Amino acid sequence: MELSVINDDHVEILLSDLLEKYGYDFTGYSRASLKRRIIRLYSLDRAVSFAEFRYKINNDSLYFKRFVEQITVNVTEMFRDPVFFKTLRDVVLPKLGTYPFIRIWLAGCSTGEEAYSISIILKELNLLHKSLIYATDLNPIVLEKAAQGMFGMNSMKQYSENYILSGGLKDFSSYYTANYSLAKFDEELKSKIIFSTHNLVSDYSFNEFQLILCRNVLIYFDRELQQKVLNLFDESLEELGYLALGTKETINFSGISDKYKRLDSEKIWRKIQ
Repeated sequence: MELSVINDDHVEILLSDLLEKYGYDFTGYSRASLKRRIIRLYSLDRAVSFAEFRYKINNDSLYFKRFVEQITVNVTEMFRDPVFFKTLRDVVLPKLGTYPFIRIWLAGCSTGEEAYSISIILKELNLLHKSLIYATDLNPIVLEKAAQGMFGMNSMKQYSENYILSGGLKDFSSYYTANYSLAKFDEELKSKIIFSTHNLVSDYSFNEFQLILCRNVLIYFDRELQQKVLNLFDESLEELGYLALGTKETINFSGISDKYKRLDSEKIWRKIQ
């Protein structure tokens, strides 16, 4: 099959369809990244023609869900980048622990591994009872999975190693129950997480937070959309709150950079004005 069967014009047509029919705005996403994923799905599903592929996306609700799931990035793991989570544990969350209530927004939460990681740290710092984690994503399919709180047992060894490196205090297996090939995490951890859809491109601020995490999402946006999303985070963050981004992301050279001071070690900034 010719990979060039999906060209740049086809990509633009599909993005226009998604916006007009479903209200999903991908127009600020990196075209090269989107095109690669669309071509992959087209090839995987052995589409006969672009016209048929487009028709299915626009008229088959199940296939539309599959399309969105495939073109959004859902690569994550628990305690990914352990040094980052150790900074959260040792520096950021203890400072927020002096607040009467802690509101955290995890934007682009994917299948939820990061949300449960934060919940575990909050529990170990005795802060979970006065915290709420808003875990949002564009993709409703991954949110359904996240809300189940079940992950493959084959990932637990890696997750346990990450947890220990991040400063974990307990036996990691004490947080889940093994159920054949799945690990089901404790309901207490999930009780302080609200999973909901939120589109960073088109939706507005919905609360005032002390900590916002959006890691490895902005790298898929163009410069204009990155600035728009950073403005949204700035509007949503309390003064002296913290903003955490991915390892290849920064607020340097953005319109909000003069309002923030970076922590020494990680991609975490504190709002100083």
